[in-house]
Amino acid sequence: MNVLMDLLFFGFLVLTMAGALLAVRAGVLMHAVLGLAVSLLGVAGLYLYLGSPFLTLMQVLIYVGAICVVLVFGIMVGYTPNEVAEKVPMGRYAFLGLVASGAAAFFLMVMVIGQTDWVPAAERLGDFSIEHVGKGLLLTWCLAFEMISVVLLVAIVGAIILARGGREEVNP
Repeated sequence: MNVLMDLLFFGFLVLTMAGALLAVRAGVLMHAVLGLAVSLLGVAGLYLYLGSPFLTLMQVLIYVGAICVVLVFGIMVGYTPNEVAEKVPMGRYAFLGLVASGAAAFFLMVMVIGQTDWVPAAERLGDFSIEHVGKGLLLTWCLAFEMISVVLLVAIVGAIILARGGREEVNP
């Protein structure tokens, strides 16, 4: 059972890293968004592995569902067929940079783990469920929730206006 859980963890880890690599190295912008979506799905799988179905659901709904769809929408609205993506060549020092950043990340992780005062998890305080989160969003925090939706609507309308500003009108 433990080996299966380890394989599941490393599977989600590989999915996350492969998506991130695709997002960074893709020559086409749509492929980069696809890589981002795959990477975010891998992170959602890691949340599920850690036993948090609520975070998994929020990751899939908000990041994969909403953010990636908005990015695809923005690409489709602002794309002009004459644009060609430039491939950035990998320099001679790319491998050295990768090793240096990996070593720095490892060093920081060791420092954080060594300096953290680890305490056992506290007992759950009250009943926590998705139902309580929903009631909190729609009853207690309703005004803030609606204000965020208005801000997002204004941002989307502004992006559409900015994207269409440079195009000529086509008369059918």
